[in-house]
Amino acid sequence: MTAELPAPPAPLVSTQWLADHLGSDGLVVADASVVSFTQPDGRIGYLSGHEQYLLEGHVPGAVFADLIEEFSDPEGAYPFTRPDAERFAAAAGALGVGDGTLLVVYDSAVGQWAARLWWLFRAFGYDRVAVLDGGLTKWRAEGRELVLGHVEPTPAVFTPEPRPELWADKADVEAVVRGEREAALVCSTPPKEFTGEVVSRARAGHIPGSVSAPAAFLVDREANTVLGADALRERFGPALGAPQIITYCGGGIAAAASALALTLLGERSVAIYDGSLNEWVADPEAPLETSTDAAPAARPTAG
Repeated sequence: MTAELPAPPAPLVSTQWLADHLGSDGLVVADASVVSFTQPDGRIGYLSGHEQYLLEGHVPGAVFADLIEEFSDPEGAYPFTRPDAERFAAAAGALGVGDGTLLVVYDSAVGQWAARLWWLFRAFGYDRVAVLDGGLTKWRAEGRELVLGHVEPTPAVFTPEPRPELWADKADVEAVVRGEREAALVCSTPPKEFTGEVVSRARAGHIPGSVSAPAAFLVDREANTVLGADALRERFGPALGAPQIITYCGGGIAAAASALALTLLGERSVAIYDGSLNEWVADPEAPLETSTDAAPAARPTAG
């Protein structure tokens, strides 16, 4: 075993960094994968990625973090509602994360699920956490070792220190829309959901005044890694430098990928609207725009 690791210097660590440090004292690696599927009515549904973790392989020593059952509020009005401090502390401790642990999280997709877990830990006062850049996709593509089966976490005691400023609620967003709060709104949904061409919820479109920065366009399509700083700045455009940036999507997941990218760019006042469009569209009085006037959707890139 090697010496205990210092806190990560950045929100991202590379696959090489993780390979070099596997087995280090105090390191916990967590697979936060969630599997999405299309339901008969056309809506997107979600399943735990635990079976995939068991049968298709994971990073050696990685434990499984269940975003659906453990790291969300089961009584929340919407899927993936953040848990309260007590529930989060229990889930984090059961995962093996305690004071002094260094946590590296990844998923099998484009990093949005890992970003969500990363944001949750930060929102409960924990900064010794990083996302594996490229996730399981890059790890596998590089021919690195994968193992099958369950890894039992070593229980720990996690002490939450909530940071409410990392979240925005509906009233906060309403104040921005009315011009009573100085902040930029960033919509992380796909371009056609932003414009209203594709309807995924009860009502179509985006919150007025939003900048479109689709979370899927924040990742290099070939390497599955987060884009470089210049490309990210182009994606977020006029939102950068605002007194506060509030990200949202359908349910607070893609918004976490945007929050991660904004943090990489040095933005210090970023919050996620946890209810996102799930909550917003449920209020028939909450305004939506369906034109492209608010901001053009960003274009995908391979680099």
